[in-house]
Amino acid sequence: MQVLKIYPNSINERFIDQAVEALRNGEVIIYPTDSLYAFGCDALNRRAIERLCKIKGLNPEKNLLSIVCADISQAADYARIDNKAFQLMKSYIPGPVTFILPSSTKLPKVFKGRKTVGVRVPDNPIATYLARALGNPLLTSSVNETDSILYDEDNMEAPLAENYPGVDLLIDGGGCAAEPSTIVDLADSDSPEIIRQGRAQIEL
Repeated sequence: MQVLKIYPNSINERFIDQAVEALRNGEVIIYPTDSLYAFGCDALNRRAIERLCKIKGLNPEKNLLSIVCADISQAADYARIDNKAFQLMKSYIPGPVTFILPSSTKLPKVFKGRKTVGVRVPDNPIATYLARALGNPLLTSSVNETDSILYDEDNMEAPLAENYPGVDLLIDGGGCAAEPSTIVDLADSDSPEIIRQGRAQIEL
């Protein structure tokens, strides 16, 4: 597992370019968000999505699939965001919230049987920088909470490499909040619903 140390307050663009090249090559990475560390791959690469789902043990036909976007503008290309959803989202973006939204036709075939997609714009410049440099979202799924908090400044790689041998690259962005994102269902923006209360405190 290749390890890149990137500081959120001082983005190393050369390392970002390396990570983006890995994503474009269909590799699976682990990177920091504003909640837990997460698996990521190019959300438009079918084989990469299959690899990530196998590593995490996800069934794309049953589990919610989520994407990390650079901003709400990029998110609007891959999910349908009406005015009510936009007004709520802009109050909490960027932040540790996953919004469940109707998916658009731009997403790959693995999404076609599903009517919704989870959308995140984390308050972590590494995560949003990756999506912006890639030019499209990352498919994302949180690393198990117990593994995500095993941050060791001297050797973060060891437990993650042992537990997730299929991962190609790790971005070490320092310690994380070790608390999952809050999930808000906006599939029907007239009746928003909190599915999981996580790090963000949401008022509906």
